[in-house]
Amino acid sequence: MSNIKEIVQSPVFARQKKKLYKHQIKDLDNAVKYVYNNPTIGDMKKGDLKGVQIYKFNSQNQHLLLAYEVVDSSLFLYSFGSHENFYRELKKYLQH
Repeated sequence: MSNIKEIVQSPVFARQKKKLYKHQIKDLDNAVKYVYNNPTIGDMKKGDLKGVQIYKFNSQNQHLLLAYEVVDSSLFLYSFGSHENFYRELKKYLQH
Protein backbone atom coordinates (compact mmCIF):
# COMPACT_ATOMS: atom_id res chain seq x y z
CA MET A 1 0.00 0.00 0.00
CA SER A 2 1.20 3.48 -0.81
CA ASN A 3 1.38 6.59 1.34
CA ILE A 4 -0.19 8.83 -1.31
CA LYS A 5 -2.63 11.33 0.17
CA GLU A 6 -3.85 13.13 -2.96
CA ILE A 7 -4.09 12.73 -6.71
CA VAL A 8 -3.53 15.84 -8.85
CA GLN A 9 -4.52 15.92 -12.53
CA SER A 10 -2.75 18.24 -14.91
CA PRO A 11 -5.00 20.39 -17.14
CA VAL A 12 -3.81 18.34 -20.13
CA PHE A 13 -4.79 15.09 -18.41
CA ALA A 14 -8.26 16.40 -17.51
CA ARG A 15 -8.82 17.71 -21.05
CA GLN A 16 -7.79 14.38 -22.59
CA LYS A 17 -9.98 12.42 -20.20
CA LYS A 18 -13.09 14.44 -21.12
CA LYS A 19 -12.79 13.27 -24.73
CA LEU A 20 -12.86 9.55 -23.89
CA TYR A 21 -15.75 7.10 -24.10
CA LYS A 22 -17.09 5.61 -20.85
CA HIS A 23 -15.35 2.25 -21.30
CA GLN A 24 -12.04 4.03 -21.94
CA ILE A 25 -12.50 6.18 -18.82
CA LYS A 26 -13.10 2.99 -16.82
CA ASP A 27 -9.85 1.45 -18.13
CA LEU A 28 -7.95 4.68 -17.37
CA ASP A 29 -9.40 4.85 -13.85
CA ASN A 30 -8.34 1.24 -13.25
CA ALA A 31 -4.80 2.10 -14.39
CA VAL A 32 -4.73 5.13 -12.04
CA LYS A 33 -5.93 2.96 -9.13
CA TYR A 34 -3.22 0.43 -9.92
CA VAL A 35 -0.55 3.16 -9.93
CA TYR A 36 -2.02 4.64 -6.73
CA ASN A 37 -1.70 1.29 -4.96
CA ASN A 38 1.77 0.57 -6.34
CA PRO A 39 3.49 3.84 -7.37
CA THR A 40 6.81 2.17 -8.24
CA ILE A 41 5.23 0.04 -11.00
CA GLY A 42 6.07 2.47 -13.84
CA ASP A 43 9.30 2.75 -15.79
CA MET A 44 11.45 5.64 -14.57
CA LYS A 45 12.52 7.96 -17.38
CA LYS A 46 15.93 9.57 -17.83
CA GLY A 47 17.20 12.77 -19.40
CA ASP A 48 14.64 15.51 -20.05
CA LEU A 49 11.87 13.44 -18.43
CA LYS A 50 13.85 12.58 -15.29
CA GLY A 51 11.55 11.85 -12.36
CA VAL A 52 8.56 10.98 -14.55
CA GLN A 53 7.33 7.40 -14.57
CA ILE A 54 5.42 5.70 -17.39
CA TYR A 55 2.86 2.95 -16.77
CA LYS A 56 1.77 0.94 -19.82
CA PHE A 57 -1.75 -0.47 -19.99
CA ASN A 58 -4.33 -1.67 -22.50
CA SER A 59 -7.74 -0.22 -23.27
CA GLN A 60 -9.92 -1.98 -25.82
CA ASN A 61 -6.93 -3.68 -27.51
CA GLN A 62 -5.06 -0.37 -27.70
CA HIS A 63 -1.73 0.06 -25.93
CA LEU A 64 -1.66 3.30 -23.87
CA LEU A 65 0.93 5.07 -21.73
CA LEU A 66 0.24 6.94 -18.50
CA ALA A 67 2.77 9.55 -17.36
CA TYR A 68 2.89 10.33 -13.64
CA GLU A 69 5.18 11.47 -10.86
CA VAL A 70 5.09 10.92 -7.12
CA VAL A 71 6.23 13.95 -5.11
CA ASP A 72 6.09 13.69 -1.31
CA SER A 73 2.60 12.27 -0.72
CA SER A 74 1.01 13.46 -3.99
CA LEU A 75 0.48 11.59 -7.24
CA PHE A 76 0.69 13.96 -10.22
CA LEU A 77 -0.99 12.66 -13.39
CA TYR A 78 0.56 14.44 -16.36
CA SER A 79 -0.73 12.78 -19.51
CA PHE A 80 -1.83 9.57 -21.20
CA GLY A 81 -2.18 8.36 -24.75
CA SER A 82 -0.83 6.13 -27.47
CA HIS A 83 2.89 5.96 -28.10
CA GLU A 84 2.80 8.17 -31.20
CA ASN A 85 4.28 11.59 -30.29
CA PHE A 86 3.58 10.85 -26.60
CA TYR A 87 7.06 11.63 -25.28
CA ARG A 88 7.44 14.71 -27.49
CA GLU A 89 4.15 16.20 -26.23
CA LEU A 90 4.95 15.29 -22.61
CA LYS A 91 8.37 16.92 -22.83
CA LYS A 92 6.83 20.05 -24.35
CA TYR A 93 4.24 20.22 -21.54
CA LEU A 94 6.78 19.73 -18.75
CA GLN A 95 9.10 22.44 -20.08
CA HIS A 96 6.40 25.12 -19.83
